[in-house]
Amino acid sequence: MFDVDGARMNNTEVVHLHDATSSVVIDVPGAGLPVVTHWGRTLGDVGQDALRTLADVLTRTIPNSAPDHPVAVALLPDAGAGHSGRPGLRGHRGGEHFAPALKVTSFSVEDSIFRYVAEDPAAELTVTGVVELASSGMLRLRHTVRNDGSAPYALEGLETALPAPAHATELLDFTGRWSRERSPQRHPFAYGTWVRENRRGRTGPDATIGLLAGTPGFSFRSGEVWALHVAWSGNHVTYAESFPDSTPVLGGGELLLPGEIILQPGETYESPWLYAAYSSEGIDGISAAFHRQLRERSLRPRPVVLNTWEAVYFDHDLARLKSLADTAAAVGVERFVLDDGWFRHRRDDTAGLGDWYVDETVWPDGLTPLIEHVRSLGMEFGLWFEPEMINTDSDLYRAHPDWVLGPRPGVLAPSWRNQQVLNIAHPEAYAYILERVSSVLSDNDIAFVKWDHNRDLIASRVHDQTEAFYRLLDDLRLRHPHVEIESCSSGGSRIDLGVLSRTDRVWTSDCNDALERQLIQRWTGVFLPPELMGAHVGPTRSHTTGRVHDLSFRVATALFGHFGIEWDINSATDEERARLQAAIEYYKDVRSLVHSGVSVHSDHPDPAAWVHGVVAADRSEALFCYAQIATSVQHKPARVRLPGLDPARTYELSFDAPAGWPRLIGRDSPKWEPVSLPGSVLGDVGIQLPVLEPEQAILLRLR
Repeated sequence: MFDVDGARMNNTEVVHLHDATSSVVIDVPGAGLPVVTHWGRTLGDVGQDALRTLADVLTRTIPNSAPDHPVAVALLPDAGAGHSGRPGLRGHRGGEHFAPALKVTSFSVEDSIFRYVAEDPAAELTVTGVVELASSGMLRLRHTVRNDGSAPYALEGLETALPAPAHATELLDFTGRWSRERSPQRHPFAYGTWVRENRRGRTGPDATIGLLAGTPGFSFRSGEVWALHVAWSGNHVTYAESFPDSTPVLGGGELLLPGEIILQPGETYESPWLYAAYSSEGIDGISAAFHRQLRERSLRPRPVVLNTWEAVYFDHDLARLKSLADTAAAVGVERFVLDDGWFRHRRDDTAGLGDWYVDETVWPDGLTPLIEHVRSLGMEFGLWFEPEMINTDSDLYRAHPDWVLGPRPGVLAPSWRNQQVLNIAHPEAYAYILERVSSVLSDNDIAFVKWDHNRDLIASRVHDQTEAFYRLLDDLRLRHPHVEIESCSSGGSRIDLGVLSRTDRVWTSDCNDALERQLIQRWTGVFLPPELMGAHVGPTRSHTTGRVHDLSFRVATALFGHFGIEWDINSATDEERARLQAAIEYYKDVRSLVHSGVSVHSDHPDPAAWVHGVVAADRSEALFCYAQIATSVQHKPARVRLPGLDPARTYELSFDAPAGWPRLIGRDSPKWEPVSLPGSVLGDVGIQLPVLEPEQAILLRLR
């Protein structure tokens, strides 16, 4: 799977990391910092002579009105070497040494990992770097800087960069808001610097989950694509940069606030991992690498979830919740999650955060009666927390107002959702939260925690808070290894590979509107496999948008994630509950496929319809969804092509609608009989589907 070639050229070492799909060629000069001369399509076993020649021809040209030596963009872009763009290492010691002259003093290549050490004795700094080509096809890169001096060093940035070729002329990144996360935006990769800074103190609803550069018109199934992701749950930056006198680059790292990291003598700072992937087969190739990486930690089959939030909100009544649990078990739910409102003083969202004791006025016998009832029905029990937040109307705040994270001691940040941020980097606050959450988990039979985070960090230090959050998750997982944790942050505002290295799924969005979810899951799924994305069937009328959707559309949307319910199903009709039960049985039948297969998207010519699916790794079966997003200008739908199949196999294609058939426009039969066709026909020619009404969907299952 993985090979390393090395070639000595004068005072330069040329290192080649490669697998079947991509290559990374690194020049390690005798002076200066390592430079990636190629990142992209695999070069195969080119041999040492070719590596020497490549390193030579790429460093010959010196234009007029330029430094008298070739200026290459290093893994850590180096202003001291003449790089005119964004420096990788930014900082100073009393206003001096802001452009250190770092030189490699040692390096090693072992298995899939290239490591190097660079020093500047005058600036009294040592930098170490790591480049790893994982078996998933992903690159992981990070740097560490150490203060070797006797005076403090003010660090302002440590950001890794990779080259992008000149023919990658388009950029794709993402923006959004609460309940509309990860909305795509595409624009030219033009001269200048395109910087996406996130200063929200959490990953953020408008933060770009990744930055993609590609060849003109790159799509899900075609074009070359280069992608980056910063695996950090606090402030971060991602950028694309191109100048007439330098190689285009993509880069990123943690965004450090002024004065946030002051390295004392001997102290170090380690950047977050920067994940990178290359694909010669469009965006789906990027997804394949990210999904393989995230699937390295295996998960048990994802249980069907019912979350109580949109069913009862703060109305925690034992009899009502038991009845809801009865109905949930009857339709096939496997995990029952009690949301916000169970702890002291929490009758609405204005009070109680921080008082993590079961409210005796609502639960005089504790949570045990509900948990025992849920467990007797064969379901797991889950519980909601928001440990990083505090209400000023709480016993905790009244006892410890100094534990609030604000612009400065004694000054509160602007209120947000009636809450402030608890400074969990404060040792006593950290110990309190760890003890309280751990005690609730120890005292109750809890298998799942929904971990929420409902506001930005305004005018506050972020780095220490993010590190403390990671430590808190790590400590809780050590104490309670059987408990699964979901990352929720106003829905999908903390989704990144940093938090996912410590959690078992994310809540993709607070919006359960199936039409909005089609878009949100489509683009979140570029980086996350389906089993990590919480995807629930909401009520008939969406609580966030007011739209009304048929159950069939809501189910077809939620099936391509970690399936669940966010709905008062006691208010549903008998027919709706019967259809929901059938949908859950269908999910249980296909979840091993959906949660292990390769995600694919058809480049469907009509923007009014989306076609996506999952194909088994051995291509023996597949499940696709055809979703009519809007009315089409076309009177007759374009043929639907199904990518990723084995062209030499014949598949039986059935049209499935476990929660009810979609509504049609036209005179076609409402149901369609199975057909058998070769994969080559299904992938290249496609099939004709009837005209669906807007906001309808049909499932296509292939065996």
